Amino acid sequence: QECCVLLRGEQVNLAPKEFRLLEMFMSYTQRVWTRQQILDKIWGEDFVGDTKTVDVHIRWLRKKLELDPSLPKYIVTVRGFGYRFG
Repeated sequence: QECCVLLRGEQVNLAPKEFRLLEMFMSYTQRVWTRQQILDKIWGEDFVGDTKTVDVHIRWLRKKLELDPSLPKYIVTVRGFGYRFG
């Protein structure tokens, strides 16, 4: 089941995990999240897998939201730590 957001006057369809990620970032705009914190919040503390799962979902979300995903404005990488909302 997809969710959607309105961005620059256009509807953007998001997968449920992508929507939850965006919602989390927008709810805590000043916070920097580590991969593990994101996994715990979005996937749950029982998640078994690689923290790189977060990177993949962030990349998919950036492709849908950013004008230039290689220069993100919404979901920004904080080198050596994690991600934050731009």
